Amino acid sequence: MDKKNLKILIVEDDFISRRILQGILSPYGKCDMAKDGEEAIHAFYLGWEEKEPYDLICMDIMMPEMDGQEALQRIRNMEKEMGIFGSQEVKVIMVTALDDLKNVIKAFHDGGATSYIVKPISKKNLTGEMVKLGLLE
Repeated sequence: MDKKNLKILIVEDDFISRRILQGILSPYGKCDMAKDGEEAIHAFYLGWEEKEPYDLICMDIMMPEMDGQEALQRIRNMEKEMGIFGSQEVKVIMVTALDDLKNVIKAFHDGGATSYIVKPISKKNLTGEMVKLGLLE
């Protein structure tokens, strides 16, 4: 699997889950962390301000303050305002313990998620999704 130098944002309120994701993703690029949706939106915006946008966001759905669904919708709205559409949008893999159809549909239809993975996360599942999204070869 070819390694690319990706810029990755991990959005997860649980410290151990953040560390697991960081361990899986860090060989593929620089990983920044956010503990909730508000921090994710701020980090996403800063990435564009600094002309170093994220290639991938791995976002938990269930978080305090602002959940992943709302953060994803806000990020997609910011992209629209910046004129970013389609394949230019950041790839977002929603990560959750929820394996119910309602959340899957909401993440894809309402939020514009690129992919969806159910916990526990394995390196094989996550890197497999990254290959499907064209982030890894």
